[in-house]
Amino acid sequence: MQQIDLDHLATLEREASALEPQVSEFQKWSELTVAYGSEYLKNINQTDAYHDDFSLIEQLESFKIKEEGIALSDVISALKQYVDKPGINPASPGHLGYIPGGGIYASSIADFIAAFTNPYAGIFYGGPGAVKIENMLIRWMLKLFGYPDTGFGNLTSGGSIANLTAIVTARDAKEIYGERLTRSVIYMTHQTHHCVHKALKIAGLAHCQIREIQTDDAFRMDPTQLKEVLEEDTAKGLIPFMIVASIGTTDVGAVDPIDQIADIAEAHDCWFHIDAAYGGYFILVEELRHLFAGVHRSDSIVMDPHKSMFLPYGSGVVLVKDAAALNRSHEYEANYMQDAFSHEVEWSPADVSAELTKHFRGLRFWLPLQLHGLAPFRACLEEKWQLALYFHQKIEALGFEVGPIPELSVVAYRYNHPEIEADAFNQALAKAINTDTNLFVSTTTIDGQFWLRAAIVNFRTHQDSLDALLDYLVEAVPRMMSE
Repeated sequence: MQQIDLDHLATLEREASALEPQVSEFQKWSELTVAYGSEYLKNINQTDAYHDDFSLIEQLESFKIKEEGIALSDVISALKQYVDKPGINPASPGHLGYIPGGGIYASSIADFIAAFTNPYAGIFYGGPGAVKIENMLIRWMLKLFGYPDTGFGNLTSGGSIANLTAIVTARDAKEIYGERLTRSVIYMTHQTHHCVHKALKIAGLAHCQIREIQTDDAFRMDPTQLKEVLEEDTAKGLIPFMIVASIGTTDVGAVDPIDQIADIAEAHDCWFHIDAAYGGYFILVEELRHLFAGVHRSDSIVMDPHKSMFLPYGSGVVLVKDAAALNRSHEYEANYMQDAFSHEVEWSPADVSAELTKHFRGLRFWLPLQLHGLAPFRACLEEKWQLALYFHQKIEALGFEVGPIPELSVVAYRYNHPEIEADAFNQALAKAINTDTNLFVSTTTIDGQFWLRAAIVNFRTHQDSLDALLDYLVEAVPRMMSE
């Protein structure tokens, strides 16, 4: 038997105790962190939304992992220079490119608390309070979207895992295995987010047949063609398996006609899935509720609170109408967990998701709702929709070609003139905006044409940011035309 050196054990204990800071050190670290955050937020309106000097990140190579630690002040200095500056800053009010959230401050308090208390939020037995809070959030959202009490869901790391969770559940519920795999058909449009295609691949459904349904002038799924294609496939002996609709496409923010699609899904016994990662929480805006007609008839739906609820990245939600189906696809048992089984009066996240151990990510959602209530979130979402309408009108008045009138808060626009090659000009224009201003815009390709996008989602983005972009375009377009 190995002899234990108690003196060595005591030495190890002293060395390991460095992981538990003394009160004075804890206070010092906290003060430095708060000062860093205060300075960051104080200057956020003047900070560039995009910085193209990626050479800065090479300086991080000097921060090798070593046996001895360094001062927090040195770490913060490195973060300021080499992490905060290069690339895109989603927290900036000038971020009008991809669909950002911005990261509300109340969520950072929640993450701080969740990190040092570190409850085991994977099973109810281990962290009943944490799981209860997350389950309360899920039940609130079930009610918000009109799902029955028999439904349930999970707080995920984002829309990709949320979509994967729903698709795996649909696969198992409809028994898409073996010879049924290649006969099964999935229906979507060219506007469907690529994470859905990725989820289908990971879920083993890559050999299903994919039907790309046409869209109307506003890039919404055409239910008439959908119905025709489903009837043709049924007549051929194929299996209409799943319809994927969108509430808020990435390119233009389009919302598919949910109620009409639900009619078709029910008639053909299709699993009806909705990707509402970006647009889902616009249901809180009374004037936009009509866009959600029939949403309660879907079998599953995905939302990203890190988009239109402005939380930090790593915040997604999946809801499934049939909780039992969700559980059958994700439940697990292990002998070493036998103590937990008799305590399950609530669904455990581990029984309805791919995760076992998980961070208490629900606190970053629950705490802001407790501090602020729903009212400012509703107002912020309505403001973004109104800003999109405002920008759409203003940019069209400047002579730009525009995409559809915004249903939510994304505007597609491009400058087109007989004297220019439009795609090349707009590509140069996007680069100029990101270089010459403290704004950031992104681009996309629609029907083979190059378009700019204004994704107005950041809670810090207000009219002044859009006016700054409009003012720049008034000056930049004629200048670039003459060059």
